[in-house]
Amino acid sequence: MTAHVPVPIRVVLVDDQMLVRSGISGLLALTPDIRVVAEAADGAAALAVVAAARPDVLLLDIRMPQLSGIALLQQSAALLPPTILLTTFDDDEALLDGMRAGAKGFLLKDISLERLADGIRAVAAGATVFRPALTERTRSAYESSAGAPSPLRDDGERLTARETEVLALMAAGFNNGEIATALGPSEGTIKNHVSSILAKLGVRDRVRAVLRGLELGHI
Repeated sequence: MTAHVPVPIRVVLVDDQMLVRSGISGLLALTPDIRVVAEAADGAAALAVVAAARPDVLLLDIRMPQLSGIALLQQSAALLPPTILLTTFDDDEALLDGMRAGAKGFLLKDISLERLADGIRAVAAGATVFRPALTERTRSAYESSAGAPSPLRDDGERLTARETEVLALMAAGFNNGEIATALGPSEGTIKNHVSSILAKLGVRDRVRAVLRGLELGHI
């Protein structure tokens, strides 16, 4: 009987630096379940490459000549697959701009192959992924402020301590099942917490919940 071979995650890589593209492509070639199927050197060429290659995930450099990664997302997010922004700099403003434009992930270029591959897998599966620095910051913030009251929304409604904890893990890129494993309750209970978070923050999806949480000081 022939063993089942999973279909590789198809990735398009867009970066204006050839050495960066070569380095990332070479690293990802070491992973059996991820394949770089096409590359582009700038945002202006990315749409045509994506249309031809039909990838599952787009790795997109933030800062490029002609058309930046964030500008490309702002103009054409509906035409792009789930997108991870790559940057050399740990830039909170770029993170927020990218998320508002529709990015599903934000990673530093100097992360390990393991983290990069895990990020691609997560985004391909429908999750969101933020850089390790944000993950650590959210964890530290909640460890140091355990039991502290959540900031008020405009209408005075607060997140509970558990909802604040769930929001922190959402910001770290965890899905409902992973949050349930980390915190202990059932996945159904976590789903209810997420629904409550969205309602209290007045948003319709997880990315906007994280953005709103950042603006209000939850994260």
